[in-house]
Amino acid sequence: MTIAHPYEPGSVLWLYAHPRGGSLNERLFREGVDALAVDHDVTTSDLYRQAFDPVLGVRDLGDLAEQAGNLAVLAEESYGRGQLPADVRAEQAKLARAELLVVQFPLWWYGPPAILKGWFDRVLTGGFAHGDLDPELGVPRRYGDGGLSGRRALVVVTAGEDARSIGPRGISGDLESLLFPLTHGVLWYVGIEPLDLHVVHDADALDADDVEREARRLRARLRTVDAEAPRRFRALRDGEYHDRALRPDLLPGRTDLGIHVAAR
Repeated sequence: MTIAHPYEPGSVLWLYAHPRGGSLNERLFREGVDALAVDHDVTTSDLYRQAFDPVLGVRDLGDLAEQAGNLAVLAEESYGRGQLPADVRAEQAKLARAELLVVQFPLWWYGPPAILKGWFDRVLTGGFAHGDLDPELGVPRRYGDGGLSGRRALVVVTAGEDARSIGPRGISGDLESLLFPLTHGVLWYVGIEPLDLHVVHDADALDADDVEREARRLRARLRTVDAEAPRRFRALRDGEYHDRALRPDLLPGRTDLGIHVAAR
């Protein structure tokens, strides 16, 4: 059973995944944390600096480590028993109190670094972030519902390609679609509402003036982030899906990922 976790208003968790000191990403990380800390309570998870182990395995199962069965189901039971490893419990505590989650990473092979994917694998356990059926609606508590509902997330991503090549008709595919597994399949799945992406294009080619410009742009974005409306997806509980597929009367003929975005 999923427990809803009340957040602390004004609290932020900045989840950061980049291995290099002195990098563009570290500059943005420091600038962003400092900007938010003026009027927010900011906690950070610097995954490489923490040497966070991203590999979900039997050590996440407590007394159930030798029991056969689905790993995710056993991890959920381990959570319910209070037997998750200390590093996972610490990250869950940070996330549970945060009203805003900032997720920052470089785009590597059209997705986030493995250490960030592993953080989601280990931290967003059943029982903590998602769970059983809603007793009134009879649908699972996920896709807009769950233990982390009511929170918002800002994804800050640096990409080596320009806005054309990673745009709607770009050769590399549309960045919104490439990150759909994160914004919809991870964040929205556990009830966190994503804001519009914050993208730094041509990250490998920026000179010192460009870096200053991007730092200013991020600080400006963060000054008004509390007033931003989230980019809400359709919720499972709203009855717009039948057998887990969008009803045929809604946007008939369309099969792109945009069909899952709700009207603002």
